Amino acid sequence: MRKVYFNGEFVDEADAKISIYDSALMFGDMIFEMTRSFNKEQFKLREHIDRLYASAKYLQIGLEEQMSKEEMIEAVNKTIEINAPFFEADDEHRIMIDVTRGLLGLYEDVVGTRKGLNIIIADFPLRWTVASMGMLFDKGINAIIPSQRAIPASLIDPKVKNRSRIHYLMANIQVSGYEGDNNWALLLDTDNFVAEGTGDNFFIVKDGVVITPEPRNILRGISREYVFELCGQLGMEYREKNIDVYDVVNADEAFMTGTPFCILPVTSLAGDKIGTGKMGEITTKLLKTWSDNVGVDIIGQIKGWGSGSTGKDSGAPTPYAFKRK
Repeated sequence: MRKVYFNGEFVDEADAKISIYDSALMFGDMIFEMTRSFNKEQFKLREHIDRLYASAKYLQIGLEEQMSKEEMIEAVNKTIEINAPFFEADDEHRIMIDVTRGLLGLYEDVVGTRKGLNIIIADFPLRWTVASMGMLFDKGINAIIPSQRAIPASLIDPKVKNRSRIHYLMANIQVSGYEGDNNWALLLDTDNFVAEGTGDNFFIVKDGVVITPEPRNILRGISREYVFELCGQLGMEYREKNIDVYDVVNADEAFMTGTPFCILPVTSLAGDKIGTGKMGEITTKLLKTWSDNVGVDIIGQIKGWGSGSTGKDSGAPTPYAFKRK
């Protein structure tokens, strides 16, 4: 059985539980990071850890006082090592780090549960997240703009990666009412500029330039930053700027980025084709270069998992979609 790092110990996955009186349950008061590996090697782990600690500092969760960054990285690697025997040969490691503030003060000393932060590190097969996404490399995402808006930084800074994400879920619920397949939410901010997806960053390509929303009202994704690196490697121009819906409609290409799938094409907006309606030349080049850099055929790997056993489709919500039962 897979093991979970839980406050310095390794426990069975089924036994990794927090109190019903934890601040995470009461307020959604939890920061987190999720990573992936390529050929079993974690990708951009340091960057994910740096963002986790930046989120903790902003929310005044005393993570660094309890566990240094180096200790966190060591705990991640130990979690991977312990769980390695439970992974198939072609699996990749999907690490999930959750940090909660712990019990609310009202319940300390009266419920028989330890005080202080909860630091939880889980390791599960990446295929769980992406096995159903293989066909999207061919068909592409149909972006839908819901009425739900992104939360602006003036209210709650979205650069803090936290579990209080009901606006993402509401956007996915609204998008689930649209006909057709492959519908993913694309959120606007309160100024009606394109912001982000519900767990992914958004890009368009116009006249050879890679363009993405300025980082004011979005989560600054690790994959988003890596696309900038890829653009530099390939000599492509990129810009961060406000994007209107008009710009999306008239783009040559569009794509989403996210840690588990890296890059997925967005081929239509509310059913209307973007560009040719297929993955574009620049999107293809970025994804191929990413694959070459990490030594993994990203598309081939995800498509290969599509025929594997990933459990039944229960219709439960995912980070990217909500299915009505």
